[in-house]
Amino acid sequence: MRYEPPAANNSLLPASLSAYYAAGIVKIPAFRLPLVFLFLFEYNNSMSLNTSRFYMPLAVLCVLCVFFSSCTKLAGWGVLLWSSDNPAIPSGTVLPVYIKSNINQAWVAGIPEEYRTGEAPDAPDKFEIPFKQMELFGTKTAALKRAEEFAQLAVMYGEALQDGLPLRDRPDNNARRVYRLRLGEVVKLLAKTEGTPAISSTGEPLPGDWYQTLTQDGTTGYCFSYRLRLFEYSGGALDIVQHSTEEQGEDADLTATLAKTWLPESYGAMLASNTIDLDMLSQHWGFYPGQDSGKARLFLKDLENDKIIDKIFSYTGIQPHGARAWRFDGASLQMQLRSDNLLAVQYTENGGALRTFLFVTLPTDLDAIILQEKSLRSGLFMRIYNQGPLFSSVGYGSLTLNRNGSFSWSGFDLLTPHVIPASVQGTGKVAMRLYLDSSLKNRYVGAFTLQFNGAKDAEVDFLYNFENQGLRIEYVPKTCIDGVTVVRRATSPIIAYFSKGEKPSPDAAN
Repeated sequence: MRYEPPAANNSLLPASLSAYYAAGIVKIPAFRLPLVFLFLFEYNNSMSLNTSRFYMPLAVLCVLCVFFSSCTKLAGWGVLLWSSDNPAIPSGTVLPVYIKSNINQAWVAGIPEEYRTGEAPDAPDKFEIPFKQMELFGTKTAALKRAEEFAQLAVMYGEALQDGLPLRDRPDNNARRVYRLRLGEVVKLLAKTEGTPAISSTGEPLPGDWYQTLTQDGTTGYCFSYRLRLFEYSGGALDIVQHSTEEQGEDADLTATLAKTWLPESYGAMLASNTIDLDMLSQHWGFYPGQDSGKARLFLKDLENDKIIDKIFSYTGIQPHGARAWRFDGASLQMQLRSDNLLAVQYTENGGALRTFLFVTLPTDLDAIILQEKSLRSGLFMRIYNQGPLFSSVGYGSLTLNRNGSFSWSGFDLLTPHVIPASVQGTGKVAMRLYLDSSLKNRYVGAFTLQFNGAKDAEVDFLYNFENQGLRIEYVPKTCIDGVTVVRRATSPIIAYFSKGEKPSPDAAN
């Protein structure tokens, strides 16, 4: 934006001063003109009254000297962050700064001779720069130092390759979003910075770097470069997609949806029934929109067909597709909020069939749920351990538990091979992964799984209860288990009684 002082009101200025102003010999900052005119108005009134004929001209001269001399005083030196199109000055240029205009929210800076257009005497030598598009320094030395640091990125810009690409307040994919770029919108790269590695929907690190960026309207934030087209630009007009704050407000539901973690509907059922399948939770199944990468991922276990679905959908933007519904441009994928915490995701298979899966958000972070469940299971195991940890049976041998969750069992021949496979070793891990149906809770404390070493899938499940002098366990066939819940006893139960034996040596307990 060119800085051109408005035409003076020559009726108020003395004739010689008017001539000087019109010729450009005297230059008055625009924001000070009203004060000058007011003072001269009072001066003319005084002269008309024939008062102060000697002192008033002297006072006028002093005041005008203050006003006119101040127009050449520098407010500082600035480093241009966003290149100017008129005049065409590249970013990174050091400029003298004369005025700070709070009304226009802009600096008035001088135009270096090499960037001035035309050689006419009245050619403008100053222009306006929005506050956010320049850094101000007190000395030219400080500005030159900053320009030297900025030189590597001075002419580097980035174009958004994805509609809705977020700028965040920290270089982290989980940080708060401060701005959403439109497809084709341009940002200025200010600094390359270290940050949390950006992870793709497949769990692999994305190629690229974190940059501190500046939008044309002055918003600063951090963006990962994977979905930016980096290019050099040294001046002239930029075709910039304008950001619409109204449209941003209309997409409040989309913004909230993209900010949430969407997990299979079965996860919500687990929490509601308090029967956590830790093996399933640990897989981190879910729907990941991938707003930072432009790649959405559908990763879950299809329980109906007993197979794993792992699909990646590349897209260029997310557009409205009905009430609280959106489609992913360039992909056969769409989603709809059925409630604030229930999301339906649909995609079209190769054969044309439309598949729909439901996802929920959890009130607690998934990793926190996993940690809490592991702590609960550890407590259940330690209760059994403290009951022993050595248990002996006349018919079923000796069972020893170790504090680290492992076990050793010898003399279980009567249970081989119909309960315990003959190929297993007598060692392994104890897993507290099972829950009891309400019909069994009056008879048993709980259930556990012995995971034997030496054979694949050698896991044997038992109900257990504490006896006065030991432990009672009962074999549970797989047919009596629904998911992670023991729903009934075997038709012909196999029960083993163990009495509490002597504690093993410290070495055995470790």
